[in-house]
Amino acid sequence: MSSSKTKLLGLPGSLRRESYSRAVLQGLAADNDGTVELQIGHVDLPLYNADLDGDDAPEAVREFRQAVAASDGLVIATPEYNHGIPGVLKNALDWASRPRGSSSLMGKPVLVVSASPAFTGGVRAQAQLNETLHAAECRLVGGPQIVIGNVGDKVRDGRLVDPAILDFARDGLKRLQAMIAG
Repeated sequence: MSSSKTKLLGLPGSLRRESYSRAVLQGLAADNDGTVELQIGHVDLPLYNADLDGDDAPEAVREFRQAVAASDGLVIATPEYNHGIPGVLKNALDWASRPRGSSSLMGKPVLVVSASPAFTGGVRAQAQLNETLHAAECRLVGGPQIVIGNVGDKVRDGRLVDPAILDFARDGLKRLQAMIAG
């Protein structure tokens, strides 16, 4: 790997400004070994409509696809809504997965993190998200899944601060960097 920083795009699976997903990404962005630049993106896009896709796709969609394409890899932090991923995250991935066969997601290295106030940490959402990412032909980081249960107890001032969870998640970032380095 070169001496430059690994450029990652973090996608919070929630639109809420003070969401736990955003807090997880904020914590990772602030607490890494300095070899990672983690920019937090957004998933606030119009609903996917194939009639609006193509060269004339909405500007927000074009910008989102460009941000995904420009990154070395993605870190997706998702909550769990009714045993699955939020519709807004699925919608963003649907936009990014087009055009089929040459999308900005194809071959993109991705680390998935799930967080929930429940003790289960969003494991069902993570499983569902992994299925979507496989279908989009992303390269998922292997190893232990990063699931953060009781996340509300681990966030302060809009940022994940739990040392044990941050250590565990940093290991995931290192696996993502290794995948990117090839």
